[in-house]
Amino acid sequence: MTRRTRAAGSSNFDADYYRRYYEDPKTRVAGPEDTARLARFVAGYLDHLGIAPKTALDLGCGLGWWRPALTAFYPQLAYRGVEHSAHLAKELGWEHGSIVDYGGARADLVICQGVLHYLDKNDALAAIATLARVTKKALYLEALTKEDWEHHVDRARTDGSMKLRPASFYRRALAPHFLACGGGLYVPHTSPVVLFELEKGR
Repeated sequence: MTRRTRAAGSSNFDADYYRRYYEDPKTRVAGPEDTARLARFVAGYLDHLGIAPKTALDLGCGLGWWRPALTAFYPQLAYRGVEHSAHLAKELGWEHGSIVDYGGARADLVICQGVLHYLDKNDALAAIATLARVTKKALYLEALTKEDWEHHVDRARTDGSMKLRPASFYRRALAPHFLACGGGLYVPHTSPVVLFELEKGR
C-alpha cells in the first residue's frame, strides 16, 4: 500500500497549484480530513508526553488546515501560520515568510509539513536550524525522502522533481537538536520529557 503525500505538483505554489492538489477532490493529494486525523495523533501523543501547547507555529501552513484541526483539541491555542506562497499569504492572511530565514517568535508546538524537500541542501539545513530555534516543547515534521519515493508514495500524485534526500540526511541534521519520539514527533534535547528506549524513533 502506498501513501499519498502532501508534497505534490510544481513548486510555483500559485492559485492553480493549490486548486489542483488541495482543493479539487478529484486531484488533491490530501484533504482537511487527513490533517484532522494527523492532529488527533499528535494531540494524543502530546497528552501522553504531558505536553499541552498554548501556542503553535505552522511553518509552510498552506491552506491552514492545522488550525481548526488543532483548536479542536486546544480551543485556546494561539495559532500562527507562516507561508512562503505570496498568493496564499495575501489570500488567507498568513504571515509571508520563509522557514530558511524566519526570525519570528518561538512556539510550544511547531509544525513543518511538506516543506524541507522543496529546499536545496544548504537551505534545508538552515531550515532545520530555524526549527531548533523556534521549538519550545514539540515539533511535528514531515519531509519526503528518497526512500519514500522509491517505496512508499503514490507516484501518480507525488512530484518526483523535488530534492529527494535519504532519510539519514534529516536524521543527522535533527539529532543535535531533537529527540525523535516516532511518528514524526520530536522534542528538544532540553525537554524534561522522558521516553523509554523503545518509544524513541531512530
